Amino acid sequence: MTHVIVGYPSLQATEDLVLLMDKIGVDFIELQIPFSDPLADGPAIMKACEESLRNGTKVKDAFDLAKKLSGKIKTPLLFMAYFNTVFNYGIEKFCTYSKKAGIVGLIVPDFPIEEELSDHFNEILEKHGLLNIKVLSPASTEERIKLNAKVGTGFIYCTARQGITGTDKGFDQNVIAYLKTVKKHFDIPIALGFGVSKREHIKQMEGFADIAVVGSAFLDIIKTFSDFGDENFTSSSKNFAFSAKAENVNSSSRYLKEVEKYLLQLKS
Repeated sequence: MTHVIVGYPSLQATEDLVLLMDKIGVDFIELQIPFSDPLADGPAIMKACEESLRNGTKVKDAFDLAKKLSGKIKTPLLFMAYFNTVFNYGIEKFCTYSKKAGIVGLIVPDFPIEEELSDHFNEILEKHGLLNIKVLSPASTEERIKLNAKVGTGFIYCTARQGITGTDKGFDQNVIAYLKTVKKHFDIPIALGFGVSKREHIKQMEGFADIAVVGSAFLDIIKTFSDFGDENFTSSSKNFAFSAKAENVNSSSRYLKEVEKYLLQLKS
């Protein structure tokens, strides 16, 4: 699964990136609606959100873009948004518009399950036929994991560690133990993200997680080649997304070139 920020580096660039990812054949595409205070995100995503907001990106732009893309691609589209955005827009209205735009599910990492009685968020998602993709961290207690297992649908999004996304350290054995605990309580696929950027990470996931989520590392390529029309940007983005699909994810240019050669051999 790949991750893009709506409106970064521009709405047109976001559209082109999603079309490219669909052509390559990623399993899901996560469209993050930019927010001014994305607490769970690291520097790359925070800066991308800031730039998108400076460009004037609105929630309506995300709906319009999703509707346009859903008519062109086969890859399922997900919205990632912070609950403040959903709540201010109106939960019922947000879910109604998401469904009409072709979105298949929502990832709202900061919605506390305890608020369900007052906000009825999970109930409204179910009413509109949207996947309710819950987010867990290594700090989640087994009791909290059980509560989320009762309402989560589609897949469960597990962070590789507690804290912000997009840092460079690898996984430790505590992460493996945590994934085993999650697996005991869910009968849907497990996605693992927050720092997944290397082939070693994917190898460590085998047998414990089903979906690799690539976000911050992909945004680093966009930052490096900020002119979307530049041939190098398109080539590098394509190579990185191909490497993610091939389960050979690494942000170094040398490794990307090696992946490119490998994929060209497979296609020939």
